[in-house]
Amino acid sequence: MMTTFWDEALIAKYNVKGPRYTSYPTALLLRSGFPVDKALHALRSSGPALSLYLHVPFCKELCYYCGCNKVIARDVSKADRYLTALLHEIALYGKTCADKTVHQLHFGGGTPTFLSEQQLTDLLATLRQHFYFLPNAELSIEIDPRSCSLEKLAHLRALGFSRVSFGVQDFDAQVQQSINRIQSVEMVQALVEKSRELGFKSVNLDLVYGLPHQATESFATTLAEVVRLNPDRISLFSYAHLPERFAAQRKIPQDALPDAGLKLRLLGLAVEHLQQAGYHAIGMDHFARADDELTLAQQQHKLTRNFQGYSVDPCDALLGLGVSAISQVDDLIWQQQKDLNDYYRQVEHGQLAIDKGLTLTLDDQIRADLIAQIMCNFFVDSAQIASKWQLDFDNYFANSLERLAPCFADGLVKWQGCALEVTDRGRPWVRVIAAAFDAYLLPQQQNYSKVV
Repeated sequence: MMTTFWDEALIAKYNVKGPRYTSYPTALLLRSGFPVDKALHALRSSGPALSLYLHVPFCKELCYYCGCNKVIARDVSKADRYLTALLHEIALYGKTCADKTVHQLHFGGGTPTFLSEQQLTDLLATLRQHFYFLPNAELSIEIDPRSCSLEKLAHLRALGFSRVSFGVQDFDAQVQQSINRIQSVEMVQALVEKSRELGFKSVNLDLVYGLPHQATESFATTLAEVVRLNPDRISLFSYAHLPERFAAQRKIPQDALPDAGLKLRLLGLAVEHLQQAGYHAIGMDHFARADDELTLAQQQHKLTRNFQGYSVDPCDALLGLGVSAISQVDDLIWQQQKDLNDYYRQVEHGQLAIDKGLTLTLDDQIRADLIAQIMCNFFVDSAQIASKWQLDFDNYFANSLERLAPCFADGLVKWQGCALEVTDRGRPWVRVIAAAFDAYLLPQQQNYSKVV
């Protein structure tokens, strides 16, 4: 597996900038002045199954690598105004979604467990007051281990959360010091073991490769500890160093970062370790046990991908709540205000804080379908795409297939009957392969991170 991933020539040729494709078109293409009425009409007209994402921007400490929308605050009372605004927003959207059923709820951030037990209780109560939840709705939450006591973890379980994701990133002391995120193996282990005891359905651990001072030997130690903790799922994210966009990243010295070759070796090392431990690669950056829903869905070609990541439940609508949250409903994508004061100004005046958005063209929808298949399943059924969208695949995507010619020549993709397959050799470059079908990429490319 290591020789499959490591190839100096491929790095020189394909380590370009490109999107992660949690959507197509990507969020960078959203435009200001998106009509609120258009979003509400789409919500009313969508099917009954609803997925909710709720953004909590607060963190107690600044992690230097982070590119999320966040606000650093020590005192939980700093969240009071935000929660009040969020409750108003929930009520406004709840009126439009009265006939919907929530299948999934995900808390992201920031640090959702920045909130106190009482704040979390009040927030869940308001959500349940204004939205109807399936009795077995999946509630998941991202957790910074430093912000969650064992008592708070038990409280989350009592509130109905069934999935937890703990941010590990790396256990190496030097790496942790360089990104300002100190947390011990023992701290994470205690939370994982308590999660099992409390009956959480799934435990995920987040790792990041490409961080400052990472090396193969120390990262192998981190991987061994993660495998020992035996999570159900593992997320393995590539660090995107964009100091021109994220000020905190300027605290990371450029010369401390692994070069592209080392970064690819770290990825190969992780894939090798995790597959040997029984985990299956899911899409671009996730791993799951053989009996996990994600693995089974991928094997059945039913895996989906949206702004929340990989999912097994293709809900009719994804509604984002809170500052910077993104929604996708049918052929519309919209985003809330990214600046907290702008968000407050609109919501506190009884308005939804929708800022940017776009309406997908027919071509957008076709390409979104195809790119999702690549990112989820590492293959595209050209006959299925042609039948579903009533097109001649080879003619419609002639320019894209021409752009893929080097990938065919280098063994990154191949035709297997009607299926365009990403090979094992090509999996680290799946973003490059998907980008061949992106009609917008070239003018936007400099705004994205390197694929490795």
